Amino acid sequence: MLLLLRAAACRRPAATAWLRGAAQRGFPAASRRRAALPAAAGAQQVTSFQGVAVRSLCTSPPHEHPEHGRLVYKGNLAKAVLGVKFFSYSTSIFNLFMMPYIMLKTGIGFESLLMQAAFCGLIGFFTFVTPVTLHILTKGYVIRLYYKEDMDTYTAITYNAVLGEKATVFHQKDVKIPDITKMFTTFYAKTKSMLVNPTLFPNPQDYNHLMGYDKSFYFNLEEEKEPGERK
Repeated sequence: MLLLLRAAACRRPAATAWLRGAAQRGFPAASRRRAALPAAAGAQQVTSFQGVAVRSLCTSPPHEHPEHGRLVYKGNLAKAVLGVKFFSYSTSIFNLFMMPYIMLKTGIGFESLLMQAAFCGLIGFFTFVTPVTLHILTKGYVIRLYYKEDMDTYTAITYNAVLGEKATVFHQKDVKIPDITKMFTTFYAKTKSMLVNPTLFPNPQDYNHLMGYDKSFYFNLEEEKEPGERK
């Protein structure tokens, strides 16, 4: 028994030394693994940042169209015009679906022809006349205007009858200013009326060039003298 106790006592220092050596060998590896984690996280962050940068460079803004030229004007009532027209169209469609139901429930369909004509005329006014009137008044509202300097041409983006965007290309010399100020017309592009807000041009020179205000005016003094001499 005494011999076994002495042998265990002799082996205890050796076991303690072995544990210390293993701990010393394990701690550097753990520290290396811990140090590698921030480096890997930093590499992932750099990779993700590069991916975001590449995506941001490859993705162009929604209103930039190089084929149209440089964006010189953007209307601030584009969403309002689109919303009003969409609401008008939706109510018109709703009226068309509800008209037969109302006529059957109220008995107007069995009344005289005069009553039926009056009812259909009232419903037809709000169903067709209102959307058509809104389209006529807002069809010339320019939501975006692009300019090509090399060709001196403009591209005006407006809404068409089906709420889609319509591009109208015209030259600066095609711009005609109305003799009388009109509420829904700033200028005519050939024969189409256009409505813009002069204060929304970031560069006032773009508006002046559009309207032709940057051109020189020439006065023929000889023509002015001739009527005076005849008198």
